Amino acid sequence: MENSIKNALSKAVDYATYRSTVTKLIAEGKSTGNDQSEEILQYSILNESRMNRLDKTMKVDGEIEAEFKAIDTAYTWLVLSEGWCGDAAQILPILHKMSELNSHIDLKLVFRDENPELMDQFLTNGGKAIPKLIVLNSDHKVVAHWGPRPAAALKLIVDYKAEHGVVDEPAKAALQMWYLHDKGLSTQRELLDIMKNVESKK
Repeated sequence: MENSIKNALSKAVDYATYRSTVTKLIAEGKSTGNDQSEEILQYSILNESRMNRLDKTMKVDGEIEAEFKAIDTAYTWLVLSEGWCGDAAQILPILHKMSELNSHIDLKLVFRDENPELMDQFLTNGGKAIPKLIVLNSDHKVVAHWGPRPAAALKLIVDYKAEHGVVDEPAKAALQMWYLHDKGLSTQRELLDIMKNVESKK
């Protein structure tokens, strides 16, 4: 675990660099990750548009902001992601906005497929679901993790799969609609709860 975190941190980039890397690849007709296809590229283009919109419009709730700013211990938010991931497109702008509110939170991003050893430590039901947030203390020890989506969104997909047997395009459309109506509040609340819990155990 320590080696996989150390290796990931050596390759980690800030939010602006992550965004520019994804944008540059799209301009070259490529996506991030090991799988290259027209479908994956189109997802990347769609998610680029979503992130551009959310970067401009996403706001952190006032009460959540006040509590989040009260965190006075240094943490690294290490996030596994890929440019083609629809959940990442909805969640990364929130992570970025929240980390900017508190100088004690250092947001770092790495690409999932470039860090298989780390990803394998944080599987969701055996799958490599992203985004995955790993909260590290100042000694780079794991103190919490979260992802790939807030609880209500996770339930939506679990229930859909139980009824239909697959996660198809209608399921993905329903999930994106959920994100649209939620306006990032569920993610913000869950992230705040995680950090308050970590703080309480210091």
